[in-house]
Amino acid sequence: MSGRTRAAALLTAVVAFGALLVPSAHAAPSKVPRTAVLDGVRLQQTRARLPRDPRLRHALAALTARADAWLDQGPWTVVDKPKPAPGGNVHDYLSQAPYWWPTTAPTADNPWGCPYVQRDGRRNPEVDSGTDRQDAEKVFDASYDLSLAWYYTGRRSYAEKAGQILRTWFLDPATRMNPGLDHAQFIPCKYDGRAIGIIDFSQSYTSVLDAQAILATGAPGWTPADRTAMTRWNEDFRDWLTDSDFGRQEGAAANNHGTFYDMQLAALAYATGDTALARRTVLDARARRIDPQIAADGSQPQELARTRSWHYSTFDLVAYTRLAAIGRHVGVDLWAYAGPDGQSLSKAVDYLLPAATGAAAWPHPELEFHRYAAADVVHAAADAGDPSARAAVPKLEAPPGGDLWALRPAAEQLDSIAG
Repeated sequence: MSGRTRAAALLTAVVAFGALLVPSAHAAPSKVPRTAVLDGVRLQQTRARLPRDPRLRHALAALTARADAWLDQGPWTVVDKPKPAPGGNVHDYLSQAPYWWPTTAPTADNPWGCPYVQRDGRRNPEVDSGTDRQDAEKVFDASYDLSLAWYYTGRRSYAEKAGQILRTWFLDPATRMNPGLDHAQFIPCKYDGRAIGIIDFSQSYTSVLDAQAILATGAPGWTPADRTAMTRWNEDFRDWLTDSDFGRQEGAAANNHGTFYDMQLAALAYATGDTALARRTVLDARARRIDPQIAADGSQPQELARTRSWHYSTFDLVAYTRLAAIGRHVGVDLWAYAGPDGQSLSKAVDYLLPAATGAAAWPHPELEFHRYAAADVVHAAADAGDPSARAAVPKLEAPPGGDLWALRPAAEQLDSIAG
């Protein structure tokens, strides 16, 4: 039996059991979550519908299966890496550039095998050991899955585990991460860190912000002191993004890095109460991002130039659709914007639809095509009123583990660049 077949069989069994689940009404949070990307009111309405909606209970079974898997993992911390970041502080986050490879065999005099050369789209497996990247991604995914699972089921164990994970990585003095990314995506023997490494956080950290907002509605074990300390960490990280040289460089990037930077900054600004900065960031993205990055036909030329053009086209749209979701909270409808040549988010999603629905092959370079990678951005466009996207939704390929859009309607990157 293949791995995919075993996974499908397991999911079928989990769904059959999960269909019996009914959320604990007595544990219902009393407040609407002030989420940055997710729509808190929609979450509350979805929770109320769960007991009478078989489709939602089916999705809940998949979500709780993910949450259950996290219960006996972690917590993780930046201080556990075998070597500290180049500056010597174990609390500094460290990751290695994924597409850079050694050119010689390591020796005593050259332990890294330098110099390193770039191979776009081909991930060097050594980046997945010895740095913080993999553990940080587990923190992001686990805290998000667990907080959502608690919100929909009221199970105390989910909330307590999410709180433990967040406190260990961000708050406890002995294990916390410093709020900055000075040593992200370093290249051995070349750079101690790069501005481009900010995307390690920007692609997923907004899920952590939403997890914190969900827990703040009354999760057991997530205290007022935790909320205050987490807000302070987020404020420091927001200020590092706006004030550091790396932050300014990443904000000036003209491709998906710039889009994700704006999305992360807007979300942090909203989460920390700076709604003016959040609104300004979303508004500026119209002329600063959409106009130059999306062509009149909806294609994204800079992403099409990559060896993983499908992955990066969907990837950039994850940032755009999440930025549009943040805009909803600050009175900006990014979906309604059309550039001087007709550029728009809907056109960019529509450009993907033939390949996303299986109606046509993707006509650009792609080392590993996964049709399901577009599922969330198509859902987002459909929810925003795009008729072509709405018609495409029934034809989408579900991602591994099931389609969770109904429970967490915010786009995620569903295919892995490591796959």
